[in-house]
Amino acid sequence: MVTPVLPAQTFPGTEHWTKKGEADLYLWQKKAHSGAPKGTVLFVHGSSMASTPTFDLQVEGRPYSSAMDWFASQGYDSWCVDMEGYGKSTKDRGTIATIAEGGDDLIAATDYIGQATGVSSFLVYGISSGALRAANFAERRPDRVARLALDAMVWTGEGSPTLAERRKKLHQWRATPRRSINRDFVWSIFNRDHPGCAEDKVIDAFADAILALDDSVPTGTYIDMCANLPLTDPAKLTMPTLILRGEFDGIAGIDDLLAFYRALPHPMKQFSVMEGISHASLQQKNYMMVYHLLQGFFEIPEAVYTGH
Repeated sequence: MVTPVLPAQTFPGTEHWTKKGEADLYLWQKKAHSGAPKGTVLFVHGSSMASTPTFDLQVEGRPYSSAMDWFASQGYDSWCVDMEGYGKSTKDRGTIATIAEGGDDLIAATDYIGQATGVSSFLVYGISSGALRAANFAERRPDRVARLALDAMVWTGEGSPTLAERRKKLHQWRATPRRSINRDFVWSIFNRDHPGCAEDKVIDAFADAILALDDSVPTGTYIDMCANLPLTDPAKLTMPTLILRGEFDGIAGIDDLLAFYRALPHPMKQFSVMEGISHASLQQKNYMMVYHLLQGFFEIPEAVYTGH
């Protein structure tokens, strides 16, 4: 098990801004605690919340509740970005924030990070529809993705009871560019698959952080996941790839993901089922399991080839 190199603490962050066309995109950075970073992690959020509630959530009495703090303690620079339509990024252009538009956001974000830091290759982690956004980006800019981690992802939608239910409201999602969210909705994320996988105080803190930034979110990823799957081609993900799937996740059908995993071309690939976790893995009781798997994957040495 990876262990902290420092006592649990909160690391300072820095906000940044960049442009995607006429849209302003908000980025949040936490630097490695000291010295040259081991790498740069880019965190990609999902359909129903902005980036900082997902990746920099602070909860009293929950050591390293923030994934960004954990990776800073381990010697990584980490970044997250609010997709257009979410959080502090532009919300007034009427975008529905499709998966492909999320790929556009990630290209713009990495353009900026590269210019600001000189980094040209990233360790990319996406969760839920953020995994699809990350995969879209990785297909389009494989030169920028050293390693790719996809958590709570869906490929064709086969075997997903959550999406089967969501499709019943597809006409609603298509009728408006945004959908309302509230505290009950945030709680439903944790109660729909296997109640009890997350602490109540964490769900409440998560809801507080989400609702401080948004009372509605774009509908594009819901439409894409209900009507337009598959949205990524595993054969085009040419980098080392990790698939993470919570034991009780109602979005990520396991047979669907295993078929996706088998089609990945790179020989360095992993598939991990996370015991005791449902959908929002970083807010679960077993969140440290996610850090362990993710960091372990990032730190696998590059293969050495001595001949054919």
